[in-house]
Amino acid sequence: MPRPRSPQLSVDAIIRAALSLVDATGDFSFPKVAKELGVSQASLYNHIDNREHIIELMRGLVFSEFSARRHLDPASLPWDEALRTLAHEYRDCLVDHPRLVPLLVTQTVQDLGVMRIYEDMAIVLGKAGLDLSVIVPAITTVDYLVLGSALELTAPDVVWSPPPGEFPALTAAISGLGSPAERSDAAFAFGLATIVAGIREVTKISF
Repeated sequence: MPRPRSPQLSVDAIIRAALSLVDATGDFSFPKVAKELGVSQASLYNHIDNREHIIELMRGLVFSEFSARRHLDPASLPWDEALRTLAHEYRDCLVDHPRLVPLLVTQTVQDLGVMRIYEDMAIVLGKAGLDLSVIVPAITTVDYLVLGSALELTAPDVVWSPPPGEFPALTAAISGLGSPAERSDAAFAFGLATIVAGIREVTKISF
């Protein structure tokens, strides 16, 4: 008589189940992951240490496609083109998982593939002529832009609802603003252009 089939449990299966829950609800828990996989909660601990471990592995999973497909050598492009490419590739990894962003920003980055993104940004910003003392603030500014534009994808269709006849400047500005995806794309493009222009201006200053 064949042995009864049991759910196949692996780190990858656990991480994908947790990510599916985050995509759907914005969070996950060990009981919910276990239920999703049809296993006992205790069995998860044979593969995963704790909640922080799962979050970091989700970070690695989301960015693994980026790491696998990219061939950018930061030294091979003008700094502005390289920075734009990095920012777009970074954002592309998050647009399908915007609800993961609040979890990612709560803990230290450890995944080596993600660390490579920041290493490349540091190289590019140094190539742009930024002083070492402002490279981390510059990287953080790019982070704000990428993470914020991803979060915009979770926003309601109507962000501002001013009363009729009040706040005329805002009312005019938000007329025909578009969907969250359209707003996110427009804000990201504007923000990235602003960052590049700002770096050009800052590098004219003698530190």
